[in-house]
Order: sequence, then C-alpha cells, then structure tokens
Amino acid sequence: MLFQGLSPPGSSPSGPQCPAEPGLELEAEPVVGSPPNPRHLEPQRHLEPQRHLEPQRHLEPQRRQPSKPAEFHLARGHCNRKAKWLSLHNEEDREEHLGLQVTMGKERVMVEGYPYAKELQLATRLQATSLKERKRFGGIFRDHVVDTRQYLEHVRESTTGTLGRPVKLFTNHFRVTSRPQQVTYKYNIDYLPDIEDGKVRSELLLQHKAFIGECHIFDGSSLLLPHKLLLPKTELVSLLKNQVVKLTIEFISELSPNSPDCLRYYNILFRRILKQMNLKQVGRNYYNKQEATEFFDHKLVIWPGYVTSILEYETSITLCADVNHKLLRMQTAYDLITGLRDPQTKKEDVEQVSKELIGSIVFTLYNNKTYRVDAINWEDNPRTKFKKSGGAEITFVDYYREHGRIYDRPSLYVGEERHFIVQELQPRDRSFWIDVLANAFSCRKSFDDAGGMFGIAVVLQLQGVTRNREVQRELQLWDLKFDTNFMSLSGRILKEVRIFQGRRAFDSHPQFADWSRETRSGPLLNVKSLDHWLILYPTRNYGAASSLVQSLRKVTPTMGIAMREAKMLEVSDTVQSYTTVLENHVSSKTQMVLCVLSSEKKDLYDGIKQYLCVNCPTPSQCVVARTLDKPQTLMTIATKIAQQMNCKMGGALWKVETGLQNAMFIGIDCFHDIVNRRKSIAGFVSSINQELTQWFSQCIFQESGQELVNGLKTCLEAALKLWCKHNQFLPQAIIVYRDGVGDGQLQALMDHEVPQIESSLRSVYPKDSGVKLTFIVVKKRINTRFFVESQGRLQNPLPGTVIDVEVTKRQWYDFFIVSQSVKDGTVTPTHYNVIHDTVCFTPDRIQYLTYRLCHMYYNLPGVIRVPAPCHYAHKLAYLVGQSIHQEPHHSLASRLFYL
Repeated sequence: MLFQGLSPPGSSPSGPQCPAEPGLELEAEPVVGSPPNPRHLEPQRHLEPQRHLEPQRHLEPQRRQPSKPAEFHLARGHCNRKAKWLSLHNEEDREEHLGLQVTMGKERVMVEGYPYAKELQLATRLQATSLKERKRFGGIFRDHVVDTRQYLEHVRESTTGTLGRPVKLFTNHFRVTSRPQQVTYKYNIDYLPDIEDGKVRSELLLQHKAFIGECHIFDGSSLLLPHKLLLPKTELVSLLKNQVVKLTIEFISELSPNSPDCLRYYNILFRRILKQMNLKQVGRNYYNKQEATEFFDHKLVIWPGYVTSILEYETSITLCADVNHKLLRMQTAYDLITGLRDPQTKKEDVEQVSKELIGSIVFTLYNNKTYRVDAINWEDNPRTKFKKSGGAEITFVDYYREHGRIYDRPSLYVGEERHFIVQELQPRDRSFWIDVLANAFSCRKSFDDAGGMFGIAVVLQLQGVTRNREVQRELQLWDLKFDTNFMSLSGRILKEVRIFQGRRAFDSHPQFADWSRETRSGPLLNVKSLDHWLILYPTRNYGAASSLVQSLRKVTPTMGIAMREAKMLEVSDTVQSYTTVLENHVSSKTQMVLCVLSSEKKDLYDGIKQYLCVNCPTPSQCVVARTLDKPQTLMTIATKIAQQMNCKMGGALWKVETGLQNAMFIGIDCFHDIVNRRKSIAGFVSSINQELTQWFSQCIFQESGQELVNGLKTCLEAALKLWCKHNQFLPQAIIVYRDGVGDGQLQALMDHEVPQIESSLRSVYPKDSGVKLTFIVVKKRINTRFFVESQGRLQNPLPGTVIDVEVTKRQWYDFFIVSQSVKDGTVTPTHYNVIHDTVCFTPDRIQYLTYRLCHMYYNLPGVIRVPAPCHYAHKLAYLVGQSIHQEPHHSLASRLFYL
C-alpha cells in the first residue's frame, strides 16, 4: 500500500512562476458529486461457476416465506444505496429517491432471494435511477455532440485561418483506417437485485457468453452487439456465490456506423485491449507495472502508462495516445505515522500526523485504486468491531485476515467502502485506522517527450498487435484497424508580438518567447514609487532581509522605481507575531508590506495573507528566506520582487496592442478546495482600461465541487461600473475567456453562464446599444500534442503555432495554440472553443488576439499557456480558496494583490 506522490510545489499549468513566492500552489483536480457511503465493508463477492440454465426461459420463482438472512441482506442493500441517491446532482432525482424510501418500507414482499410484485417494480425504479447516475460519466462524449457552430453564421463556411507562416506538423493521433460498417444493436441490462460493482456486473453477464456471443462490448449497463437477439426482451439467471441474480436484456435501438454512441463503445473496447496487454488500470488510465522504475534514494517508483481516446474530428476518426506516468512513494501511511512519533514518549503527534495525511492520496496495491484521506479516527483501532451484512460482528483485524489482506509488514489496508486500517502486527504498539470518505483521485505526473511518443506506436503495434494474438482477434472481430504512423497536418506560426515598455518597443524572442532581459534593462510602463513600506523578518533571517534590500536598491533605479528606506521590523516565527507587528505599524499611508518567511509553512503564509487581504487590506509580498541565500540568483529574484510589488501597488510592466477599441476582457476560473472541503471559489477578473494594465477582481463562493458559476451577473455589473468610472463610457465588446470547464459541461455552460452575462448586459445597457459578446472556453488539460520534424527528430513547435484543421471538430469553432516555450519534455498546447460570438471574429483575428493576451501576465516576462485574464482568475481563486477562505476586502478589488 503505497503513498501517492504529489506534483512539485512550484508546478503551474501556465508556465514557470516567480520563485519569490512560497511554493504552495499545488493544483488539485475538481471534485464531482458527493462521496459514497464509507461505512459498508462488504467485500467483492467471487463468482461461482455458471450452472446449466436455459438462458431464454422466463423464471417464475416459487413463492415461499423467505429466510431472515435473505430479507436482511436485501434491506441492507437498499440502505447501502442511500448515500448514493443523496449525492444525486438534481432535485428531480432526489425527490424520486425520497419517494422510493417511503414506499419501500410499506410494500415489501419477499420471494426466494429477490422481491416480488410491488417490490419488483420498486427495484426496477431504483435500477433506472442507478443507470441515470452512471450515464453522467463519459462527459467528453456529451461535449462532442454539442453543436455550437450552428449559431455562428460568420464561420458557417470555414473556421480556418490564413495568417502566419505554414509549417508541417505531426500529432499523437492515429487514424482509424477500418471500423464496422454495418448496423449494431444496443441493449440495456438490468440486474435484480441491483449490483453496483461494474466488474461483478460484467462477470455475471459473461456467464451467458454463449448466448450473447463472443463479439460484444459491455459498459456496465448497456450492451453492444453486431447481431440482433431473437427476442426484444430476454431474462437470464446468473449466480453470485449462493445468490440468484436475474438479468433482463432489453433492446434499445439500432446504431448506425456513424453514431457517436459507437465511438464510446470503441473506447471501451480499446481499454479492454490495454487490459489484455497486461496493463493495470489505476483510475481512468492504464499503466505497465512490469516496466516500473524505482528510485530507492528518493523512495519513489514510477509506473509508465498511456492515455487513449477514440473520437471523431474534422476529417476522420482517430485514436489519440499520450504517455502518462504515475508517481508513487515507496512509503506506507504507517511508515509516515511512526516517523512522526516523539522519541521520548513514543506517542504520535496527532496534529502533525493530521497535517501530513489529511488530503493526501493513498494507493492500495491489491486492487490498484487510489483514495483521498479526508479524516482520521483516533478513537477506534483494528480490534474495533463492526457488523457485517449478515448481522454478525467482527473486528477489522479478523475481517482482513479472513480475506487474505494481512501481510507480514506494516501496511495500509482498505475495505471495499474505503476504510483504511494502518496497523503493525505487534500487539504492544498502538494502531489507528483512517476513515476515508470515498473520493478517488489519480495523481499523475507526465514525463512525456518526443521519443516517448514513438514508444506509444511501438507498444500499440508490436506488443498489442504482433505479439498478442488475443488482441489481434479482438480487433478482427470488430474490424478495427489503426494507422501506425503519426497523423501529419498543417499549422501556422504567427508573427512575433510587439512588446511596449515605457518608451521602448521590442519583439518577444521567436524561439524562447521571453523578454526578461529587456524588462529589467529599462523603465517600466507605469511606475509607482515605494515611499512607505515595511519589511518583516524573523530574527535569524536578518541577513537575508538585508541582502534583499541592498539588491532592490541596485535594480529599482534601472526600472524607474523610486524607493525610499523601508521600516525594518523583527518578528518571531509565528502568525501571531506577524499580525501583532502589522497591527501596530500598518497605517493608511503604508503602500507595501514585504514579509521574509523562514520556511514554507502553509499556516504562516495563510495567516499573513488573510490578515493583509481581509482585516488590514494592504498589498503584500512574501518571500522565503532560503531563496535569498544564493548570491548568483539574488539580483534576478530582487528584480522579480520589485516588479511584483510595482504591479500590486497599481503599476504596470508592459503592454501589447490588441487591435480592439472599447473592449473589456474577462477571465473566469474555479478552484475547488478538496483538502478542507470548503466551498468552491470562482475567480472573476476583468480589464478596466483599454491598455489591459489594470484589472478588477471579485470572488464567488459556491457549493464544494461546483464548476458552473452563479453570480456572474453581479460581478459583471460591478466590473462595468468600474470601467465606466475609469473611461467615462461603457465598453462596446465583452470578450470572456472561461477556464476550468469540466468534461460534459459544454451545453450547461451555454445554457447557464452565457445567459447570465447577456442578462447583465441588458440590465446595464440601453436598448439597441449594440454591445457585443464573445465567450471562449479554454482547456489546458488535453492529451493532444504537436511536433515538428528537424534533422530526423521530432521537436516542439515554436511559440505562436496555431492548428485549426484535422484535429478540430466540425461542429465547433475551435483551434489550438502552442503559445509557450518549454526547455524539457513536450510542450502542451491549449484548446480554445468559441461557443458564442456576436463580435463576429474571423479565425485569424480571434487566434492572433488570443495569442497576444498570453503575453500580458505580469508575473512572468514571457508567454504563458493561457490568456492573462484566465490566469489572473486562477491566481485569485487559488489564493482565496487555499489561503484566505473568505472574500478579500473591496479596497483591493482593482489591484493585482493575488500575484
């Protein structure tokens, strides 16, 4: 049972960050829905061999009085599903469930292991609700059938641009050269009693493989067959240990070869093929455990793996394959706990253990699953008893011993409903068990490079097709064939963007997309003098603070910043000490507070930021003393700190020409605090001047895990009011870049957020004002990669490479941009989808505008992955959700205090 590794603290999806800030920005994946019930510990049942039953026969069980265990078992099954129904996403499903709960207690009649009459009808309704819950998954397929282009008349003919230098590209897509051309048949599978485990459902169905045929694809609730069954509805019987389970196979529809639903089944088939190639599934992806690389010095192990998807694009159906690695710590949770024991008392530091474990990802080797630790129960221990489904009590130790999960070393043990037990098999040592409310997360770290992409083709072709006869046979049954060569396509390299800084103008570097040297060698665009400011430092870090001040004196004159002497204040290394000193010395004249931190303690950083962003609103800058100990980098760090402080006080570093007049740019992103399970934070950032050097910001607090933003109307009205105050008129165009949209939410975005903004514009603008709105969805987490060939090798494309053919969608107005430059690994492009556009941007204009906005992020003198308003919104939401946990003071709304 390994401990899941986390991404490096300094990682960011939008490029490198300034090292002056503490490395606390670890991005977490969004939570969808609520966790299932963690209290049930019934293990997965093993299947008995199939008995010889006639599959087509409709069973009519003999009525008799059921045994008590059978009745209890069924009732227990309904109770265990309660947590799932309560986590349903909409009120309609919840009301249906509540009605079923009331009915269930009144109309229970039992016959031979499963309900009869009205209980049968009730179970069918429960089954329908369960299927409805399952269909919420696979959001990417729901997005790909949403036609947003049909509303955009100006790009009805073409979404392809022409500006830029043509370049031949390769992508990690492989064309599907052959697929079934005949009609296929879709069937729904019902189980009575309901079976939640997908693997068990599949095994129960496979007991009737002779009946359904060898050529089939099953997704857990529906079945795809190349042939039609004799009857539209067939009832079969399978055996789950000693329990009878009835399967009802009912015809739903015929699927044409071009049906989008077929693609979903092809993906299921391909995942089955990866499993046949002895790859292990962890989360959504598959990994080759046999090729793991171990780093004993660092106690880490890396499993190589792959991410695959089969989807239809502009001209063909392709298989997208990307390398993916899982990074695991070679350390159990028990090892971590024992390492935190007091050597004198031999007792654990409860607070420290909680800090280390809660929010961490744990991994169980026996089933290759990952779980997040939400809480630790310090009261119970492995000898605590719980009730099994039959009513008998058993201790956790005996339960795991019965199921063969007691090993000869300290381990982390897990039951089917996410109870972890940390124990050492020596009775004299105290043990603990961790109660995990189930939320499975897969933590991945990509180590993909151009050579690794070739490895995908080799693995898929040689290992999967040439060596594995079972895989060959599976593909032949469905007539599926893939091209083994990378798909080639045409891209365009946009012209370098002109940067304006003070009286100077220069182009960004065509290869490295960087202008850090130019930024520090001349006056900034808009300079704020540093007259009244404080520096707080711990006693032992006085030398680091003094070195920083001396370096600031050297770098600020070149950038045009007038800096007076700072008031140096000594503090102890506690939040209370910092806040007390700030309370006594911060006044209305204070422009900036610079805090030197002795370490990257999150509680210290959070406490300072919370005080200076809420209680005593003052722009602040934090820097870890360790980053100031390297003389060779001190001047560079001082330059970045000076630039950040200038921005936080209202200054500006540089600008670019957007080519638009009277246009407001908006960025929206969400942050989900999955560790502390607080509300989700939506960050809203908008430009308030035409040069895009000043920004308004506001946060929206939502239910935990919620992605779609409520309250946009209020934010936009406040932003328009501030714009009008600065410019004396309202903007004539609103361009929104929406980041952080999950798979399957595209239609909801069009139905929910776009109307909110339109409603706000109608309430602010007079009729027939002619205000225009463009709404663009931004996606960073994609698996598509692009390469150029140079001297026989694949390399990253240059910054500014645009792709709007072949791997785009016919029903979308979308494109990819490779905006940044990376030194190591493969650069990840960003995908843009224009879902609403009354400004009527041409493809060339929106692509070049988007690329220019990637140059306007003031925390990095270079190009980032997403437009600046997007990343500003991310920084705002992250700071509030991770550190402040409440609305920042309104006086900071027009400052970039979150940089």
